[in-house]
Amino acid sequence: MHINKKIASAIAATLMLGTVLVGCGNGNSGSEKVKHTAALVTDGGSIDDKSFNQSAWEGLEAWGKENKLEKGVNGYNYAQSNSDADFTPNINKLIKAKYSTIFGIGYKLAPAIKKTAKQNPKTNFVIIDDVVSGKNVASVTFKSEQSSFLAGVAAAETTKTNKVGFLGGVKSDVITTFEKGFIQGVHAVNPKITVDVKYAGSFTKADLGQSMATAMYNNGEDVIFHAAGGTGAGAFTAAKNLAKNGKKVWVIGVDQDQKADGAYKGGNVTLASAVKEVGNAAKDIANKAMKDKFPGGKVVTYDLKSKGVDLVNDNMSDSAWKVVQQYEQKIIKGDLTVKAK
Repeated sequence: MHINKKIASAIAATLMLGTVLVGCGNGNSGSEKVKHTAALVTDGGSIDDKSFNQSAWEGLEAWGKENKLEKGVNGYNYAQSNSDADFTPNINKLIKAKYSTIFGIGYKLAPAIKKTAKQNPKTNFVIIDDVVSGKNVASVTFKSEQSSFLAGVAAAETTKTNKVGFLGGVKSDVITTFEKGFIQGVHAVNPKITVDVKYAGSFTKADLGQSMATAMYNNGEDVIFHAAGGTGAGAFTAAKNLAKNGKKVWVIGVDQDQKADGAYKGGNVTLASAVKEVGNAAKDIANKAMKDKFPGGKVVTYDLKSKGVDLVNDNMSDSAWKVVQQYEQKIIKGDLTVKAK
C-alpha cells in the first residue's frame, strides 16, 4: 500500500513522541510508572503507642493497601524516632529512599521539617499539629479544643465528687489546647466543679503517669482526661488498680478510642475517648498528593464538622451521652465557639 510521504513522516514523529513520553515521568523505570510513595517519622513514640503515632500509621497503611502498594521502598513506610535527635536523620533517610511525601507526626518535628523542606524543594512534606511555612509543606491542624470540650462535658456529667483532673504530657501550645477545651466543657455544665491540671513533662513515661494519676484519684478526682501519649497509659493502670479494689474512677482517652486500655476482669475504666483522626488526615493528604493536588503552603484544619475530631462514647450513661451530643451539635452549627487558648 502506497503512503504519502508527509503522512508517513507524521506517523513516525508521533510514534517517536509516544516512546519518549512512556519513558518519562516521576521516577519511571523503563515503561512502568512508579506509583506515589509516602512515609512518616514518629515523634518519639512507636507506631503501636495506642495514640497519635499509631493512628497516623494505621491511616497511611490503609492508604497504601487501598492503592495496592507494599510496605517498604516504592510503597509506604515509617521511621521510628527514639529521641528528638533522630528526627533529622530519619527524615533524610526517607528522602534518600525517594519517598514522594514525608509526614512529620507531631509538633516536635516542626524544626526538622522546616530545615529539610528548604533543602529538598521537590519532596512533599507534611507537619502534623503545627504550622511550617514553605511551598512544599502542608500543615495539618486539628480543632482538638472541640473534642476536649466534649470530654469536659462527659466528665462533668459523670463526676460524683465534683473534682476532675487533666493529665498532660509535655506542656506546649498543642497540649494546652486539650486542657483549655476540657476546662471550658466542664464549666459549661457546672462552673463549681474543680479541675486539677497536672503535666508529666513526658509522653513516654507510663510509670510517672501511673503515680501522678494515683495521687489525683486519691485527692478525690474521679475522672481524669489525659493528653499524655504513652505516659497516659499509666493513668489507665492507676484507674484499674483502684477499680479492682472497689473505687469508682474513670479515664477519658485521647487520640484513639482507648476503650481496650481500660478493660480489666469485671469491668472497664474508660469513660470516653477524645479522638483525633490523624489517620484520616494522613490518608487524605496522601491521596491529594497522589492526585497532584498536594496542599503545599497551606494549613489544612480538621474539626468536629469534618469528622477530624470527635468524642467516642465508651462507658457513659445514656443521659450524659445525650448532653454531649447536644453540645456537639451546638459546636457544629456554630452556636458555640470553643476557645483554643
